[in-house]
Amino acid sequence: MRIVIAGGHGQIALRLERLLAARGYEVAGIIRKPEQSDDLRSAGAEPVVLDLESASVEDVTELLRGADAAVFAAGAGPGSGTDRKETVDRGAAVLFADAAVRAGVRRFVVVSSMGANPSHQGDEVFDVYLRAKGEADAYVTRQKDLDWTILRPGSLTNDAGTGLVRLEAHTGRGMIPRDDVAAVLAELVDTSATAGLTLELTGGSTPVSVAVKSVAGN
Repeated sequence: MRIVIAGGHGQIALRLERLLAARGYEVAGIIRKPEQSDDLRSAGAEPVVLDLESASVEDVTELLRGADAAVFAAGAGPGSGTDRKETVDRGAAVLFADAAVRAGVRRFVVVSSMGANPSHQGDEVFDVYLRAKGEADAYVTRQKDLDWTILRPGSLTNDAGTGLVRLEAHTGRGMIPRDDVAAVLAELVDTSATAGLTLELTGGSTPVSVAVKSVAGN
């Protein structure tokens, strides 16, 4: 199974790459900076240098051809302005979805954000971010040729993962270690019965594999 991850050097993506590589999957991570390559190799992933802000849909389609699943985990990141929320958090997600459709990659998992909403009001950077993520999510959900799942984690921490989560359509606000987000993503990639679901994720009391099985098919 070959899985391509956009935003391959992100904190969640690197954790996910380690988990997927440990399962014996072939993993490729898309990065903007060649100097990030060694970190991906250390995680067991193949680094692919491509800037999703300037790439064409043909470029990304070629990269995705032959993959079994695609994960969008890219983001403009903290400290970026409103322009990059539009070009990365919305624009790159739309591009990645379009390329997946063209490449025939049905399984498509998005790392979104709790509170993402295309109708979110406000002009502050975080407002623009939530609106951009919401617009991207809405676009993905309209793609009939994708078996999409959208994951919206709560506030991210670098605490050690517990393996215990709350995964539901609506959880309410909460904290979640990045370790546990990556663990849930690894299960979602493997569980196509979660296609068509938008899920919120916080820390909880249910083991990751049980939580994913509980929502599958709903």
